[in-house]
Amino acid sequence: MQARGSASHLKPLMPFIENLGMEELHRRQSAAEVAIRNLGITFTVYSEGENIDRSWPFDIIPRCIDAREWERLERGLVQRAQALNAFIDDLYNEKKIIKDKQFPEEVLADSVNYLLPLMGTRPKYGIWAHLCGSDLLRDRDGTMYVLEDNLRVPSGVSYMLENRLLTKRVFPELFRDHAIRPVDDYPCQLYELLASLTPRPDEKANVVVLTPGIYNSAYFEHAYLAQQMGVPLVEARDLSVGEDDVVFMKTIHGLEQVDVIYRRIDDQYLDPLVFRADSTLGIPGIIKAWRRGRVALANAPGTGVADDKVVYSYMPEIIRYYLAEDPLIPNVPTWRCHIPQERKHVLANLDKLVVKPANESGGYGMLMGPHATSGERAIFAARIQANPRNYIGQQTLTPSTAPTLVENRLEPRHMDLRPFILSGRKSYVTPGGLTRVALRRGSFVVNSSQGGGSKDTWVLDAGRS
Repeated sequence: MQARGSASHLKPLMPFIENLGMEELHRRQSAAEVAIRNLGITFTVYSEGENIDRSWPFDIIPRCIDAREWERLERGLVQRAQALNAFIDDLYNEKKIIKDKQFPEEVLADSVNYLLPLMGTRPKYGIWAHLCGSDLLRDRDGTMYVLEDNLRVPSGVSYMLENRLLTKRVFPELFRDHAIRPVDDYPCQLYELLASLTPRPDEKANVVVLTPGIYNSAYFEHAYLAQQMGVPLVEARDLSVGEDDVVFMKTIHGLEQVDVIYRRIDDQYLDPLVFRADSTLGIPGIIKAWRRGRVALANAPGTGVADDKVVYSYMPEIIRYYLAEDPLIPNVPTWRCHIPQERKHVLANLDKLVVKPANESGGYGMLMGPHATSGERAIFAARIQANPRNYIGQQTLTPSTAPTLVENRLEPRHMDLRPFILSGRKSYVTPGGLTRVALRRGSFVVNSSQGGGSKDTWVLDAGRS
Protein backbone atom coordinates (compact mmCIF):
# COMPACT_ATOMS: atom_id res chain seq x y z
CA MET A 1 0.00 0.00 0.00
CA GLN A 2 1.29 3.48 -0.86
CA ALA A 3 -0.18 6.77 0.38
CA ARG A 4 -0.22 8.99 -2.66
CA GLY A 5 -0.23 12.79 -2.53
CA SER A 6 1.07 14.86 0.34
CA ALA A 7 2.10 11.89 2.43
CA SER A 8 4.32 14.22 4.50
CA HIS A 9 1.13 15.09 6.41
CA LEU A 10 0.96 11.47 7.42
CA LYS A 11 4.63 10.60 7.73
CA PRO A 12 4.57 9.96 11.51
CA LEU A 13 1.70 7.50 11.08
CA MET A 14 2.65 5.73 7.88
CA PRO A 15 4.29 2.65 9.44
CA PHE A 16 1.14 2.03 11.48
CA ILE A 17 -1.23 2.54 8.54
CA GLU A 18 0.83 0.37 6.22
CA ASN A 19 0.84 -2.43 8.77
CA LEU A 20 -2.93 -2.26 9.10
CA GLY A 21 -3.58 -2.87 5.42
CA MET A 22 -6.55 -1.75 3.35
CA GLU A 23 -8.99 -4.36 4.59
CA GLU A 24 -8.56 -3.28 8.20
CA LEU A 25 -8.70 0.41 7.28
CA HIS A 26 -12.04 -0.19 5.57
CA ARG A 27 -13.34 -2.07 8.57
CA ARG A 28 -12.46 0.86 10.82
CA GLN A 29 -13.95 3.39 8.37
CA SER A 30 -17.19 1.41 8.39
CA ALA A 31 -17.15 1.36 12.20
CA ALA A 32 -16.79 5.15 12.26
CA GLU A 33 -19.72 5.56 9.86
CA VAL A 34 -21.90 3.31 12.01
CA ALA A 35 -20.99 5.40 15.05
CA ILE A 36 -21.88 8.62 13.20
CA ARG A 37 -25.34 7.23 12.40
CA ASN A 38 -25.91 5.89 15.90
CA LEU A 39 -24.80 9.14 17.54
CA GLY A 40 -26.92 11.24 15.16
CA ILE A 41 -24.02 13.41 13.98
CA THR A 42 -25.68 15.23 11.10
CA PHE A 43 -25.70 18.42 9.10
CA THR A 44 -28.55 19.94 7.11
CA VAL A 45 -28.53 20.78 3.41
CA TYR A 46 -30.98 23.48 2.36
CA SER A 47 -30.67 22.93 -1.38
CA GLU A 48 -32.70 20.52 -3.46
CA GLY A 49 -35.93 22.22 -2.38
CA GLU A 50 -36.06 20.91 1.17
CA ASN A 51 -34.11 20.51 4.37
CA ILE A 52 -32.24 17.23 4.34
CA ASP A 53 -30.37 15.85 7.33
CA ARG A 54 -27.29 13.92 6.27
CA SER A 55 -24.74 11.96 8.20
CA TRP A 56 -21.53 13.87 8.80
CA PRO A 57 -18.92 12.92 6.13
CA PHE A 58 -15.74 11.82 7.88
CA ASP A 59 -12.49 10.30 6.66
CA ILE A 60 -10.68 8.33 9.36
CA ILE A 61 -7.16 9.16 8.12
CA PRO A 62 -6.10 12.16 10.25
CA ARG A 63 -4.20 15.20 9.11
CA CYS A 64 -0.99 15.93 11.02
CA ILE A 65 0.60 19.33 11.71
CA ASP A 66 3.98 19.70 13.35
CA ALA A 67 3.75 21.47 16.71
CA ARG A 68 6.45 23.97 15.81
CA GLU A 69 4.55 25.11 12.74
CA TRP A 70 1.32 25.16 14.69
CA GLU A 71 2.74 27.46 17.36
CA ARG A 72 3.59 30.02 14.67
CA LEU A 73 0.09 29.76 13.23
CA GLU A 74 -1.43 30.06 16.68
CA ARG A 75 0.42 33.33 17.28
CA GLY A 76 -0.75 34.59 13.90
CA LEU A 77 -4.38 33.73 14.62
CA VAL A 78 -4.31 35.49 18.01
CA GLN A 79 -2.70 38.49 16.35
CA ARG A 80 -5.44 38.55 13.74
CA ALA A 81 -8.27 38.26 16.29
CA GLN A 82 -6.81 41.10 18.36
CA ALA A 83 -6.58 43.36 15.33
CA LEU A 84 -10.11 42.48 14.18
CA ASN A 85 -11.56 43.32 17.58
CA ALA A 86 -9.68 46.62 17.76
CA PHE A 87 -10.91 47.44 14.26
CA ILE A 88 -14.58 46.70 15.01
CA ASP A 89 -14.46 48.63 18.28
CA ASP A 90 -12.90 51.59 16.51
CA LEU A 91 -15.52 51.59 13.73
CA TYR A 92 -18.37 51.74 16.22
CA ASN A 93 -16.68 54.46 18.24
CA GLU A 94 -13.88 56.89 17.32
CA LYS A 95 -13.19 55.70 13.72
CA LYS A 96 -9.53 56.60 14.10
CA ILE A 97 -8.45 54.29 11.29
CA ILE A 98 -10.65 56.22 8.86
CA LYS A 99 -9.56 59.62 10.17
CA ASP A 100 -5.95 58.52 9.72
CA LYS A 101 -6.80 57.43 6.15
CA GLN A 102 -5.68 53.86 6.69
CA PHE A 103 -9.11 52.46 5.77
CA PRO A 104 -11.44 54.00 3.17
CA GLU A 105 -14.63 55.56 4.51
CA GLU A 106 -16.54 54.58 1.36
CA VAL A 107 -15.97 50.88 2.06
CA LEU A 108 -17.56 51.30 5.49
CA ALA A 109 -20.39 53.44 4.10
CA ASP A 110 -21.37 50.64 1.70
CA SER A 111 -21.05 47.83 4.23
CA VAL A 112 -24.30 45.91 4.56
CA ASN A 113 -23.22 44.56 7.95
CA TYR A 114 -22.27 47.86 9.57
CA LEU A 115 -25.15 48.49 11.97
CA LEU A 116 -25.73 52.18 12.69
CA PRO A 117 -27.95 51.55 15.76
CA LEU A 118 -24.87 50.16 17.52
CA MET A 119 -22.77 53.33 17.20
CA GLY A 120 -21.22 54.35 20.50
CA THR A 121 -21.40 50.86 22.00
CA ARG A 122 -18.42 49.31 23.74
CA PRO A 123 -18.84 45.69 24.96
CA LYS A 124 -17.00 44.34 27.98
CA TYR A 125 -13.20 44.25 27.45
CA GLY A 126 -13.79 46.00 24.10
CA ILE A 127 -14.22 42.54 22.55
CA TRP A 128 -16.83 42.13 19.82
CA ALA A 129 -15.81 38.87 18.15
CA HIS A 130 -15.47 36.48 21.08
CA LEU A 131 -15.38 33.55 18.67
CA CYS A 132 -13.73 33.58 15.27
CA GLY A 133 -13.19 30.84 12.72
CA SER A 134 -10.42 31.77 10.28
CA ASP A 135 -10.01 29.55 7.24
CA LEU A 136 -6.41 28.63 6.38
CA LEU A 137 -5.16 27.09 3.19
CA ARG A 138 -1.69 25.82 2.33
CA ASP A 139 -0.62 26.49 -1.24
CA ARG A 140 1.56 24.08 -3.19
CA ASP A 141 4.62 26.21 -2.32
CA GLY A 142 4.04 25.32 1.34
CA THR A 143 2.87 28.77 2.45
CA MET A 144 -0.14 28.79 4.75
CA TYR A 145 -2.53 31.67 3.88
CA VAL A 146 -5.61 33.07 5.60
CA LEU A 147 -8.45 32.54 3.15
CA GLU A 148 -11.16 34.36 5.10
CA ASP A 149 -12.36 35.25 8.60
CA ASN A 150 -15.75 34.11 9.88
CA LEU A 151 -17.01 36.34 12.67
CA ARG A 152 -20.79 36.45 12.60
CA VAL A 153 -21.73 32.96 13.75
CA PRO A 154 -18.73 30.74 12.93
CA SER A 155 -19.71 27.08 12.90
CA GLY A 156 -17.99 23.72 12.71
CA VAL A 157 -16.40 23.37 16.13
CA SER A 158 -18.78 20.58 17.20
CA TYR A 159 -17.65 18.52 14.22
CA MET A 160 -14.03 19.11 15.17
CA LEU A 161 -14.80 17.67 18.61
CA GLU A 162 -16.76 14.73 17.22
CA ASN A 163 -14.02 13.97 14.71
CA ARG A 164 -11.57 13.60 17.60
CA LEU A 165 -13.90 11.27 19.50
CA LEU A 166 -14.43 9.15 16.39
CA THR A 167 -10.70 8.91 15.76
CA LYS A 168 -10.11 7.78 19.33
CA ARG A 169 -12.60 4.97 18.70
CA VAL A 170 -11.01 3.75 15.48
CA PHE A 171 -7.32 4.38 16.26
CA PRO A 172 -7.04 4.13 20.07
CA GLU A 173 -3.49 2.77 19.87
CA LEU A 174 -2.23 5.93 18.15
CA PHE A 175 -3.24 8.06 21.12
CA ARG A 176 -1.05 5.85 23.29
CA ASP A 177 1.98 6.16 21.03
CA HIS A 178 1.84 9.81 19.90
CA ALA A 179 1.72 13.17 21.71
CA ILE A 180 -1.43 14.56 20.12
CA ARG A 181 -2.56 17.90 21.52
CA PRO A 182 -6.07 17.62 22.97
CA VAL A 183 -9.09 19.61 21.80
CA ASP A 184 -11.56 18.14 24.29
CA ASP A 185 -11.43 21.12 26.63
CA TYR A 186 -13.00 23.49 24.09
CA PRO A 187 -16.47 23.45 25.74
CA CYS A 188 -14.84 24.36 29.08
CA GLN A 189 -12.84 27.13 27.45
CA LEU A 190 -15.98 28.43 25.75
CA TYR A 191 -18.00 28.33 28.96
CA GLU A 192 -15.30 30.17 30.92
CA LEU A 193 -15.16 32.85 28.25
CA LEU A 194 -18.93 33.29 28.19
CA ALA A 195 -19.22 33.31 31.99
CA SER A 196 -16.52 36.00 32.20
CA LEU A 197 -18.84 38.33 30.27
CA THR A 198 -21.56 38.29 32.92
CA PRO A 199 -22.85 41.66 34.09
CA ARG A 200 -23.24 40.16 37.61
CA PRO A 201 -19.68 39.05 38.47
CA ASP A 202 -20.56 38.31 42.10
CA GLU A 203 -23.04 35.58 41.13
CA LYS A 204 -22.78 32.38 39.11
CA ALA A 205 -23.38 33.38 35.51
CA ASN A 206 -26.55 32.11 33.88
CA VAL A 207 -25.45 31.28 30.33
CA VAL A 208 -27.74 30.08 27.51
CA VAL A 209 -27.28 29.10 23.86
CA LEU A 210 -29.82 30.81 21.59
CA THR A 211 -30.77 28.87 18.45
CA PRO A 212 -33.14 29.74 15.59
CA GLY A 213 -34.58 26.22 15.99
CA ILE A 214 -34.45 22.71 14.68
CA TYR A 215 -34.61 23.70 11.02
CA ASN A 216 -31.35 25.64 11.15
CA SER A 217 -28.51 23.88 9.32
CA ALA A 218 -26.27 24.15 12.40
CA TYR A 219 -28.87 22.99 14.94
CA PHE A 220 -26.80 19.90 15.75
CA GLU A 221 -23.96 22.16 16.80
CA HIS A 222 -26.18 24.44 18.88
CA ALA A 223 -27.59 21.48 20.80
CA TYR A 224 -24.18 19.83 21.11
CA LEU A 225 -22.43 22.88 22.58
CA ALA A 226 -25.27 23.56 25.02
CA GLN A 227 -25.13 19.95 26.18
CA GLN A 228 -21.34 19.95 26.47
CA MET A 229 -21.31 23.20 28.47
CA GLY A 230 -24.25 22.11 30.62
CA VAL A 231 -26.33 25.21 29.83
CA PRO A 232 -29.89 25.59 28.48
CA LEU A 233 -30.55 25.60 24.75
CA VAL A 234 -33.26 28.20 24.16
CA GLU A 235 -35.25 29.77 21.36
CA ALA A 236 -36.51 33.34 21.26
CA ARG A 237 -39.89 32.33 22.68
CA ASP A 238 -38.10 31.17 25.84
CA LEU A 239 -36.66 34.63 26.54
CA SER A 240 -38.15 38.03 27.30
CA VAL A 241 -36.90 41.45 28.31
CA GLY A 242 -38.52 42.72 31.48
CA GLU A 243 -38.45 45.84 33.55
CA ASP A 244 -35.18 47.75 33.67
CA ASP A 245 -34.12 45.81 30.55
CA VAL A 246 -33.28 42.64 32.44
CA VAL A 247 -33.49 39.45 30.34
CA PHE A 248 -35.39 36.45 31.67
CA MET A 249 -35.77 32.82 30.67
CA LYS A 250 -39.00 30.90 31.19
CA THR A 251 -38.48 27.74 33.22
CA ILE A 252 -40.78 25.30 35.01
CA HIS A 253 -39.73 27.06 38.21
CA GLY A 254 -40.65 30.51 36.92
CA LEU A 255 -38.56 33.27 35.36
CA GLU A 256 -34.75 33.14 35.73
CA GLN A 257 -32.47 36.04 34.94
CA VAL A 258 -30.12 35.42 32.02
CA ASP A 259 -26.63 36.94 32.07
CA VAL A 260 -24.95 35.74 28.87
CA ILE A 261 -26.44 34.66 25.55
CA TYR A 262 -24.30 32.68 23.11
CA ARG A 263 -26.44 33.57 20.15
CA ARG A 264 -26.46 31.65 16.89
CA ILE A 265 -28.90 34.00 15.14
CA ASP A 266 -27.87 36.51 12.50
CA ASP A 267 -27.81 40.17 13.50
CA GLN A 268 -30.73 41.21 11.35
CA TYR A 269 -33.07 38.73 13.09
CA LEU A 270 -31.92 39.38 16.64
CA ASP A 271 -34.28 42.18 17.68
CA PRO A 272 -37.40 43.13 15.69
CA LEU A 273 -37.52 46.51 17.44
CA VAL A 274 -34.12 47.48 15.98
CA PHE A 275 -33.49 45.40 12.86
CA ARG A 276 -35.95 43.34 10.79
CA ALA A 277 -39.43 44.05 12.12
CA ASP A 278 -40.75 40.80 10.63
CA SER A 279 -38.29 38.60 12.54
CA THR A 280 -39.88 35.89 14.66
CA LEU A 281 -36.48 34.53 15.71
CA GLY A 282 -35.40 37.47 17.84
CA ILE A 283 -36.21 38.95 21.25
CA PRO A 284 -37.83 42.40 21.32
CA GLY A 285 -35.69 44.76 23.39
CA ILE A 286 -32.55 42.58 23.50
CA ILE A 287 -30.33 45.18 21.83
CA LYS A 288 -31.31 47.86 24.35
CA ALA A 289 -30.66 45.39 27.19
CA TRP A 290 -27.23 44.61 25.72
CA ARG A 291 -26.31 48.25 25.21
CA ARG A 292 -27.26 49.01 28.81
CA GLY A 293 -25.04 46.16 30.02
CA ARG A 294 -27.91 44.09 31.41
CA VAL A 295 -26.95 41.06 29.35
CA ALA A 296 -23.90 39.98 27.32
CA LEU A 297 -24.17 38.75 23.74
CA ALA A 298 -21.51 36.61 22.08
CA ASN A 299 -20.58 37.38 19.44
CA ALA A 300 -21.60 40.98 19.85
CA PRO A 301 -24.00 42.24 17.18
CA GLY A 302 -22.24 44.17 14.45
CA THR A 303 -19.18 41.93 14.08
CA GLY A 304 -20.26 41.16 10.53
CA VAL A 305 -18.70 44.43 9.41
CA ALA A 306 -15.33 42.65 9.60
CA ASP A 307 -16.66 39.51 7.96
CA ASP A 308 -16.77 41.43 4.69
CA LYS A 309 -14.26 40.07 2.16
CA VAL A 310 -13.35 43.59 1.09
CA VAL A 311 -12.41 44.30 4.71
CA TYR A 312 -10.41 41.06 4.64
CA SER A 313 -8.29 42.55 1.87
CA TYR A 314 -7.25 45.34 4.28
CA MET A 315 -6.19 43.01 7.09
CA PRO A 316 -2.44 43.55 6.63
CA GLU A 317 -2.99 47.32 7.01
CA ILE A 318 -5.38 46.78 9.93
CA ILE A 319 -2.86 44.63 11.80
CA ARG A 320 -0.08 47.16 11.26
CA TYR A 321 -2.31 50.07 12.30
CA TYR A 322 -3.58 48.65 15.60
CA LEU A 323 -0.73 46.40 16.66
CA ALA A 324 2.29 47.97 14.93
CA GLU A 325 3.27 44.49 13.77
CA ASP A 326 3.56 42.74 10.44
CA PRO A 327 1.01 39.95 9.85
CA LEU A 328 2.32 36.56 10.94
CA ILE A 329 0.07 34.74 8.46
CA PRO A 330 -0.32 36.30 5.00
CA ASN A 331 -3.53 36.99 3.13
CA VAL A 332 -4.09 35.40 -0.26
CA PRO A 333 -2.98 38.01 -2.87
CA THR A 334 -6.18 40.00 -3.43
CA TRP A 335 -7.41 42.73 -5.80
CA ARG A 336 -10.25 45.08 -4.75
CA CYS A 337 -12.76 45.78 -7.47
CA HIS A 338 -13.82 49.17 -6.01
CA ILE A 339 -10.34 50.48 -6.93
CA PRO A 340 -10.36 51.15 -10.70
CA GLN A 341 -6.84 49.92 -11.44
CA GLU A 342 -7.33 46.72 -9.45
CA ARG A 343 -10.78 46.17 -11.00
CA LYS A 344 -9.17 46.44 -14.43
CA HIS A 345 -6.73 43.70 -13.47
CA VAL A 346 -9.53 41.45 -12.22
CA LEU A 347 -11.63 41.90 -15.36
CA ALA A 348 -8.61 41.20 -17.58
CA ASN A 349 -7.77 38.01 -15.68
CA LEU A 350 -11.12 36.42 -14.91
CA ASP A 351 -9.88 33.16 -16.40
CA LYS A 352 -7.06 33.01 -13.85
CA LEU A 353 -8.58 34.41 -10.64
CA VAL A 354 -11.15 33.46 -8.04
CA VAL A 355 -13.85 36.13 -7.70
CA LYS A 356 -15.80 36.39 -4.45
CA PRO A 357 -18.73 38.54 -3.38
CA ALA A 358 -18.20 40.53 -0.19
CA ASN A 359 -20.69 38.89 2.10
CA GLU A 360 -21.41 35.36 0.90
CA SER A 361 -20.16 32.29 2.73
CA GLY A 362 -20.03 28.54 2.33
CA GLY A 363 -18.44 28.79 -1.11
CA TYR A 364 -21.60 30.20 -2.68
CA GLY A 365 -21.74 33.04 -5.21
CA MET A 366 -18.11 32.81 -6.27
CA LEU A 367 -16.40 32.31 -9.61
CA MET A 368 -13.54 29.85 -10.00
CA GLY A 369 -12.08 31.50 -13.06
CA PRO A 370 -9.86 28.66 -14.36
CA HIS A 371 -12.80 26.23 -14.23
CA ALA A 372 -15.56 28.60 -15.43
CA THR A 373 -17.07 28.83 -18.89
CA SER A 374 -16.80 32.00 -20.96
CA GLY A 375 -20.50 32.60 -20.29
CA GLU A 376 -20.02 32.39 -16.54
CA ARG A 377 -17.07 34.79 -16.71
CA ALA A 378 -19.17 37.23 -18.76
CA ILE A 379 -21.90 37.15 -16.11
CA PHE A 380 -19.39 37.95 -13.38
CA ALA A 381 -17.80 40.73 -15.44
CA ALA A 382 -21.21 42.38 -15.66
CA ARG A 383 -21.81 41.94 -11.93
CA ILE A 384 -18.45 43.48 -11.09
CA GLN A 385 -19.08 46.47 -13.36
CA ALA A 386 -22.52 46.99 -11.83
CA ASN A 387 -21.35 46.81 -8.21
CA PRO A 388 -17.55 46.91 -7.90
CA ARG A 389 -17.66 47.35 -4.10
CA ASN A 390 -19.20 43.92 -3.75
CA TYR A 391 -16.34 41.92 -5.29
CA ILE A 392 -12.72 40.98 -4.82
CA GLY A 393 -10.44 38.92 -7.04
CA GLN A 394 -7.92 36.51 -5.57
CA GLN A 395 -4.97 34.57 -6.88
CA THR A 396 -5.97 30.98 -7.52
CA LEU A 397 -4.15 28.73 -5.10
CA THR A 398 -3.64 25.02 -5.38
CA PRO A 399 -4.60 23.69 -1.95
CA SER A 400 -2.34 21.07 -0.47
CA THR A 401 -3.58 17.50 -0.32
CA ALA A 402 -3.72 14.78 2.28
CA PRO A 403 -4.04 11.02 1.81
CA THR A 404 -7.73 10.12 2.03
CA LEU A 405 -9.38 6.72 2.07
CA VAL A 406 -11.16 6.27 -1.26
CA GLU A 407 -12.65 2.88 -2.12
CA ASN A 408 -9.72 0.46 -1.90
CA ARG A 409 -6.80 2.86 -1.74
CA LEU A 410 -5.44 6.10 -0.33
CA GLU A 411 -5.66 9.03 -2.74
CA PRO A 412 -4.69 12.71 -2.40
CA ARG A 413 -7.55 15.12 -1.77
CA HIS A 414 -7.42 18.93 -1.39
CA MET A 415 -8.18 20.40 2.02
CA ASP A 416 -8.32 23.53 4.14
CA LEU A 417 -8.34 24.17 7.88
CA ARG A 418 -10.63 26.16 10.18
CA PRO A 419 -9.15 26.76 13.63
CA PHE A 420 -11.37 28.49 16.22
CA ILE A 421 -10.12 31.44 18.26
CA LEU A 422 -11.69 32.56 21.55
CA SER A 423 -11.06 36.14 22.68
CA GLY A 424 -11.81 37.57 26.12
CA ARG A 425 -9.63 38.34 29.11
CA LYS A 426 -7.30 35.80 27.53
CA SER A 427 -7.08 34.11 24.14
CA TYR A 428 -7.44 30.46 23.26
CA VAL A 429 -6.94 28.71 19.91
CA THR A 430 -8.07 25.16 19.29
CA PRO A 431 -4.97 23.02 18.60
CA GLY A 432 -5.55 22.25 14.94
CA GLY A 433 -9.18 22.79 14.06
CA LEU A 434 -11.66 21.43 11.56
CA THR A 435 -9.96 20.05 8.45
CA ARG A 436 -12.38 20.07 5.53
CA VAL A 437 -11.51 17.88 2.57
CA ALA A 438 -12.77 17.72 -1.01
CA LEU A 439 -13.87 14.12 -1.47
CA ARG A 440 -14.07 14.28 -5.25
CA ARG A 441 -10.83 13.81 -7.19
CA GLY A 442 -9.40 17.15 -8.36
CA SER A 443 -12.13 19.19 -6.66
CA PHE A 444 -11.29 22.24 -4.54
CA VAL A 445 -14.76 22.33 -2.92
CA VAL A 446 -14.48 21.35 0.72
CA ASN A 447 -17.87 22.56 1.99
CA SER A 448 -19.95 19.70 3.39
CA SER A 449 -23.11 21.13 1.78
CA GLN A 450 -21.40 20.76 -1.60
CA GLY A 451 -19.92 17.30 -1.26
CA GLY A 452 -16.96 17.95 1.01
CA GLY A 453 -15.89 15.85 3.98
CA SER A 454 -13.73 16.23 7.06
CA LYS A 455 -10.76 14.82 8.95
CA ASP A 456 -9.46 14.93 12.47
CA THR A 457 -6.53 17.35 12.78
CA TRP A 458 -3.57 16.37 14.93
CA VAL A 459 -0.98 18.80 16.23
CA LEU A 460 1.90 16.49 17.02
CA ASP A 461 4.61 17.36 19.51
CA ALA A 462 8.10 16.37 18.42
CA GLY A 463 10.22 13.92 20.35
CA ARG A 464 7.59 11.27 20.93
CA SER A 465 6.36 8.82 18.34
